[in-house]
Amino acid sequence: VQLQASGGGLVQAGGSLRLSCAASGRTFSNGVMGWFRQAPGKEREFVARIIWSTGSTYYADSVKGRFSISRDNAKNTVVLQMNSLKPEDTAVYSCTAGGRVSAFDYWGPGTLVTVSS
Repeated sequence: VQLQASGGGLVQAGGSLRLSCAASGRTFSNGVMGWFRQAPGKEREFVARIIWSTGSTYYADSVKGRFSISRDNAKNTVVLQMNSLKPEDTAVYSCTAGGRVSAFDYWGPGTLVTVSS
């Protein structure tokens, strides 16, 4: 199983970025996919997740109302749309997935998001 994230980069505060994570090797139709992030000098933290079968989403309070997670069944891909970005959103964002809704079993390499003030 491989998770390949893309879409990171440098953006000014208030701008937007779109991260994608393509899964290969299996589907997660009965499970969950999501995103975590880790800022320099900080612990990894949860950002958002989506339950594949229902489309149910859940967000960290820090990104609620600004970020949106969605899935593309045909492409086995999950997308994180990030709007109104803030400097404190600067981090390495990692895609994760699980065969069940209760756990993340797989992790992909991160993609760096840098928000300048």
